[in-house]
Amino acid sequence: MDAIKCSSSFFHRTKLNILFSNHTFPKITTPNFKRLSRRASQPLSISAKERRTTTEAENVVVVEKPLKSERFLISDGLPSPFGATVKDDGVNFSVYSSNSVSATICLISLSDLRLNKVTEEIQLDPSRNRTGHVWHVFLKGDFKDMLYGYRFDGNFSPEEGNYFDSSNILLDPYAKAIISRDEFGVVGADGNCWPQMACMVPTLDEEFDWEGDMHLKLSQKDLVIYEMHVRGFTRHESSKIEFPGTYQGVAEKLDHLQELGINCIELMPCHEFNELEYYSYNTIMGDHRVNFWGYSTIGFFSPMIRYSSASSRNFAGRAINEFKTLVKEAHKRGIEVIMDVVLNHTAEGNEKGPIFSFRGVDNSVYYMLAPKGEFYNYSGCGNTFNCNHPVVRQFIVDCLRYWVTEMHVDGFRFDLGSIMSRSSSLWDAANVYGADVEGDLLTTGTPISCPPVIDMISNDPILRGVKLIAEAWDAGGLYQVGMFPHWGIWSEWNGKFRDVVRQFIKGTDGFSGAFAECLCGSPNLYQGGRKPWHSINFVCAHDGFTLADLVTYNNKTNLANGEENNDGENHNCSWNCGEEGDFASISVKRLRKRQMRNFFVSLMVSQGVPMIYMGDEYGHTKGGNNNTYCHDNYLNYFRWDKKEEAHSDFFRFCGLLIKFRDECESLGLNDFPTSERLQWHGLAPGMPDWSETSRFVAFSLVDSVKKEIYVAFNTSHLATLVTLPDRPGYRWEPFVDTSKPSPFDCITPDLPERETAMKQYKHFLDANMYPMLSYSSIILLLSRIDDR
Repeated sequence: MDAIKCSSSFFHRTKLNILFSNHTFPKITTPNFKRLSRRASQPLSISAKERRTTTEAENVVVVEKPLKSERFLISDGLPSPFGATVKDDGVNFSVYSSNSVSATICLISLSDLRLNKVTEEIQLDPSRNRTGHVWHVFLKGDFKDMLYGYRFDGNFSPEEGNYFDSSNILLDPYAKAIISRDEFGVVGADGNCWPQMACMVPTLDEEFDWEGDMHLKLSQKDLVIYEMHVRGFTRHESSKIEFPGTYQGVAEKLDHLQELGINCIELMPCHEFNELEYYSYNTIMGDHRVNFWGYSTIGFFSPMIRYSSASSRNFAGRAINEFKTLVKEAHKRGIEVIMDVVLNHTAEGNEKGPIFSFRGVDNSVYYMLAPKGEFYNYSGCGNTFNCNHPVVRQFIVDCLRYWVTEMHVDGFRFDLGSIMSRSSSLWDAANVYGADVEGDLLTTGTPISCPPVIDMISNDPILRGVKLIAEAWDAGGLYQVGMFPHWGIWSEWNGKFRDVVRQFIKGTDGFSGAFAECLCGSPNLYQGGRKPWHSINFVCAHDGFTLADLVTYNNKTNLANGEENNDGENHNCSWNCGEEGDFASISVKRLRKRQMRNFFVSLMVSQGVPMIYMGDEYGHTKGGNNNTYCHDNYLNYFRWDKKEEAHSDFFRFCGLLIKFRDECESLGLNDFPTSERLQWHGLAPGMPDWSETSRFVAFSLVDSVKKEIYVAFNTSHLATLVTLPDRPGYRWEPFVDTSKPSPFDCITPDLPERETAMKQYKHFLDANMYPMLSYSSIILLLSRIDDR
C-alpha cells in the first residue's frame, strides 16, 4: 500500500464554501511490501501500473486455474454479508467492487505486517468468486493472529474516477478492526506516518460478556449530554489511573460524570483514524502536531485501536472489548453513549491523498465526483462521501446498525450532517429508485428534500429507535438548522441557540426576543412536526472557545496551531469582560465567573436538550485557542487537579443546576410551553420589554414539583430592582443568584449558613422585590408563608 512519509505538509477541515479540493499532500512513497506466498498455480493478471503504460491493453487477461493454498481450504463463499464473517468453522470474505476486473485476498500475520510482508495471497476466480459486483471467498484454517487486506486491479484512470492499482493492499470498508501502529502518536522506526494497515480476521474467541446489558432508552427530553474526547479525558497525569487516555480510563472515571448529573456522553470520533496524518514539529509548543480530534476516518466499523490499553500488541479484539466495557459501565450508571460519526468524508483526501481503502476499492462509488473525476469538497477536507449512492447508503446503514447491535451504543451525532442531504454523483431516478422519471436529473451535490440515506436511517427498524443528531451544516455553505430532513425523529445541534445566547448574555442589544425563543426550545425553528427536544442546546463545544475562554478572550489565539492564526472561527460572540487574557484584575475575574454561571443557567433553564463540553464544569482553558484539533497536550487534556480545586466552586454550581433541572417537571417539556404554564415579565410582572435596547428577560413557569419557578436575566451594565409576581399565601425565595460568591450563588437546604443568607434578602422579599446586579441571573422558588 502507498505510504506517506512524515512531513510538515498537512490539511484539515476548513469551513469554507469550496467546490473542488486543492489541498497539497505530503509526498507519497511505496513501501517494499514483499510477496512471500504467491503460488505459481494461482491466476496472474496484468497490473494497473503495466496497463497505464500499455495503451493497447484495455482488458485484464486472467488465466483460470484452481484456487490453491497450503494454509487454508478454499471454497466459493457467499456475496453476503459484506466483510469478514465467521461461519461453519471458517470465515467468509465479501467485498463490493463494481469496476474492478480482478481481486486478490492477502493474508498477513501480525509479525509479517511489522516486516511489510504478505503471508499468503489468493487471487480470486471471477467465475467462482464473483456474484454481480461482489467478490467473495470462504476460507478454513488457522486464523490466529492473522490479518487480511485486498488487492484490486482495473483501470487506473482518475479522469474517469478509477484508481485501481494492484500494488496497493487495501482495507476492507467493512473491517471490524484495523491494525497499524501500537502507540498513539508514536512514529515507526522508518519514520513512516502511513505504515501498511491490515484488517482483523474475526474469530469466535472474541465473545464478550455483556452481563445482561441493554440499551437504556432514556427519553431524549430528559438528557443532559456531555461532549468528550476519549484520550483527552484521562491523558493528563492528574487522572492518576493505570491506563490514561483509553476507553478503560474513561470507564474508570465515569463516577465523575455521575456526580455531575450527566446521563449521556457524546464521544468525539472513536472510529479508526491516523493521528499522524499531518505530523510535524510544533516550534511554539515544543511537541508535534497530530490529528488529535480524529475527524478523518479510516475505518467506520473499527474502533480506534490506539485508544485501548493493550493496543494491537494484544490484538485488536481487546480494543473492541474495551469499548464494549466502556458502554456497559456507562449503562450501569444510567449514562447513555452517543458516537460522533464522520460519514461525510474519509482520510483519503483528494487525488493527491493516500490510497488505503475506499479509493482503491471503488472510488467512483464511494466519493462524490465531477464529470472529469475531480473530488467535490463539501467537507472542506479534500473529498465528500457519496452518501446517497445506493451502495454507500447501505454501507452507512450497515455501519450504524453494527454499532447499535454489536457495540450497544445509544445513538449518533452526524458531523457535517447536511452532506447526507446532497445528491450523489451521477444522480438520477434510476440510480436511486430503480426507475427513470423525466426531469429528475440533478447536479451532483444539490440538496434534496427527501434524501434516500436519511430516509433509510429514519425508517430502519433498529436505527429509528436510537438518538439521531445532525450537525445541520457543511463546509460548502449549506446551513439547515431548523430545516434538516427529520422524519419527526432527528435532532439538531442548535447553532443558532449558541450564537443568540452568547450575544444576549454579553449584553448585545437586539437579542431579548431571540433569547426568549431559545428559552422556549426554539419554536421558531422546530414548531410544526417537531418537539423542543429536537434542539440540542449548547453554548460551547469542541470546535470553538471553552466556556472559560469565552469570557476571557475577545480574539482567538491560535498561533500554536502553526497556521499564523488563520485557522479557527473569527466570529466567536465572546467578551473578555474588560481585559484580554488570563492576567486580569480581581474585579474582571469576578465578572468572568459570574458570566460563566449566567451561561450555565441559560443552558439549564431552556427547553430542549442541554449539552456541555468536557472541562467546562471546572473552567478549563485552552489559552484562547478555539481550534485545538492538532494538540496532544494540556490544551486538550481534562485537568483533574483543576477539577478538584473547583469542586466547591463552579463544579458545585454546575452539579446543583443539573440536579435542579432534573427535579423540575417544567424544564424538560415534551411540547413547547404555552401561556397556560409560561408567563413573561419585565421589571414589573407581566410587562416584558422586547424593545431593541432591552437587556432584561424574565419568566415564571408553573411546575408540578416546585409549584412555580421565577427566572430572570439582567445583562445590562447597570443594576436593577425587580418587582416579582404576587402569589398570595406564598413568598419568593432565592435559589440561584449568580452575582453572589460561592457557595451563596446556589442556596441549598443543607447550606450551613443558609439562614444568615436568607436574612439578607428578607426586606426585599417582604416587599415582593429583588435587587439584581449587572450581568446576573436569578432563579427564585415559591415557599408558603406559614412554612417560615
